Amino acid sequence: MDLGLKNKVAVISAASQGLGKASALALAAEGARLVICSRSKERIEAAAHDIEVSTGARVVPVVADVARPEDVETFVATAKKQFGTVHVLVNNAGGPPVGDILSMPDDEWRRGFELTLMSMVRLTRSVLPMMIAQKWGRVITLTSLTAKQPINELLLSSTYRPGISGLTKVLSGLYAQHNVTVNSVLPGHTATARQVDLATSRGEKMGLSAEQYFASVAKDIPAGRLARPEEIGNVVAFLASEKASYINGVNLLVDGGFVKGIN
Repeated sequence: MDLGLKNKVAVISAASQGLGKASALALAAEGARLVICSRSKERIEAAAHDIEVSTGARVVPVVADVARPEDVETFVATAKKQFGTVHVLVNNAGGPPVGDILSMPDDEWRRGFELTLMSMVRLTRSVLPMMIAQKWGRVITLTSLTAKQPINELLLSSTYRPGISGLTKVLSGLYAQHNVTVNSVLPGHTATARQVDLATSRGEKMGLSAEQYFASVAKDIPAGRLARPEEIGNVVAFLASEKASYINGVNLLVDGGFVKGIN
């Protein structure tokens, strides 16, 4: 299936590894040109090289921390300078700190707010004028199942990610008239480095190794396993495509059936 993404310009944040990189790979495989960022120069340049070699796409790496407004500005400005516009934005950011309300200081709440919510606000605000002007755009935000089903240990994620879902719904209604769709993807348990960190943290509290914790999680997933990053990336690529032009305002769980609520 041709997704109609050839030569489209896609901006993907936090794309040096995990779900960001998987999304970048899926978009590049469909012929999109990419601008990707990470806080690490070494990792983002390595990711750009990997994507270019495996797909033949043009990839521009940028060093940026999306929790910093000035870095967001530089990131989007680079895309505009290199390619003239942005067609697809994939909002992604590293997960906020893990902790509980009694031990987590205000600084970590503020950092989580800037990283998780405001990065999406600023990136979206920066690209929307270009999308409106060209009458075509896709805004996709990678969040988490915590937007639908809070997890006790993920206090900040469970607090801020539902706000992204609300903003997604609001923006989808405001900009659909300009042929701009706004959706979010809520991955379930996925085999990424972030999940290994969480498994280690949670496993320690339960007296389990990371491997034992993963096995216990898989038992509660109807699919019987964790997701592969590329399975999330494929969903992002489809939502970015011309084929998904009537999908708008959706907060889409991709969790193997883990969340039990009716959504």
